Amino acid sequence: MLGWPQTHLCLLTVFRIMWGSWPFLPALMLFSELSVIKVQTAPCQTCKKLTKSLITGLERTANKNFGGGNTAWEEEKLAKYARSETRLLEIVESACEKADFECNRLLEQIEDQVETWWFHRQQEAPDLFEWLCIEELSLCCPPGRFGPECKECPSGPGGVCGGLGRCEGEGTRLGDGECICDPGYSGQLCQNCADGYYREKSSNDSAGACAACYRSCRKCSGPEDYKCLACKPGWILHDNKCVDIDECGTELARCPSNTYCHNTEGSYECRGCDQACVGCMGSGPARCKKCARGYRLKGAKCLDIDECNERAIACPGLNEACINEEGSFHCDCADGFIRRDSICVENKPPAGPEKGLFDDMTDDEVLVLQQMFFGVVICALATLAAKGDMVFTAIFIGGVAAMAGYWLTEKGDYMLDGFLKGR
Repeated sequence: MLGWPQTHLCLLTVFRIMWGSWPFLPALMLFSELSVIKVQTAPCQTCKKLTKSLITGLERTANKNFGGGNTAWEEEKLAKYARSETRLLEIVESACEKADFECNRLLEQIEDQVETWWFHRQQEAPDLFEWLCIEELSLCCPPGRFGPECKECPSGPGGVCGGLGRCEGEGTRLGDGECICDPGYSGQLCQNCADGYYREKSSNDSAGACAACYRSCRKCSGPEDYKCLACKPGWILHDNKCVDIDECGTELARCPSNTYCHNTEGSYECRGCDQACVGCMGSGPARCKKCARGYRLKGAKCLDIDECNERAIACPGLNEACINEEGSFHCDCADGFIRRDSICVENKPPAGPEKGLFDDMTDDEVLVLQQMFFGVVICALATLAAKGDMVFTAIFIGGVAAMAGYWLTEKGDYMLDGFLKGR
């Protein structure tokens, strides 16, 4: 055996532990019945697809070359490989796609049957599909048969369903065998022409094919519009022609409220009234039975009322503006105002950072201010030095020299500029 499913092995182990050795036979019988039930529910199409894949694998591995260089040795090895379990494993492993759950489940359930066919029945039953899907598993039926007992499909001179349809469930264990006819045909064996078709004349004694009548004819003697014998619903026969019935004009139409009837060939449709109408007789605001709220009859049309112009105070809120709409109006904040807590307030831009004391000064003004500042400092030091105070005299001379040197550098300008501007 190629490999038992893990769930089946678990079942067998449980039965062995619980019942000992002799009750193992009932467990095997139960396991076998469960497997048969599962296989019987597998659809015929899955089995057909699986056997086709197995045959494809068989053909793919038929001429496998060992590349030994010794013809006699290769023939011997190929002969052993042809019926080997190695080749069978190669075929089975690629039989189903990983994502195909139904195929893999069925393959897991029928490993025994596949091995039996491979090692013992391949010569006498070369058609794997017929042997496995029809005879062994009873999932499919031969062509021309259907249902659980593979009954014969209805057949006529042209074959199954007269060759003009298909048998429901043919080839499977499903269906009721009823003929599903090709377009244009009807009857138990699809031997008649369906409604809207006529029998063409044949040059010999055989029955002609069924061809389409004119589109409004249910029965006819030819394809022309004047060869109608009976009409489809929505048409009436007049001088062998089918004339459209105007359901809207004859009050045969039934349309819900606030819609109107629109005639079409062979039928009618209900279309919605214009939004200006409450009930209508056609399309547009000129076909209203009554004007909707927000509209007024002017001449023959229901036109929008401009509430913003007609009302003295349409929007009573402070700083509100009236905006007219089709059939209504709404109030919004006037330009420059935004709504906060249901009140329109002025839309002020957010306050920026506070300006420094010298932010609005030009570069020339800063330079003048620098000169004035240094002048004040020099005058103060000079006054103290004139009083004979040696300390302030030394400070004065050192300060003048230092300031003069620093003044002449770009760094001094940058420092003073930043100091005066508060940067």
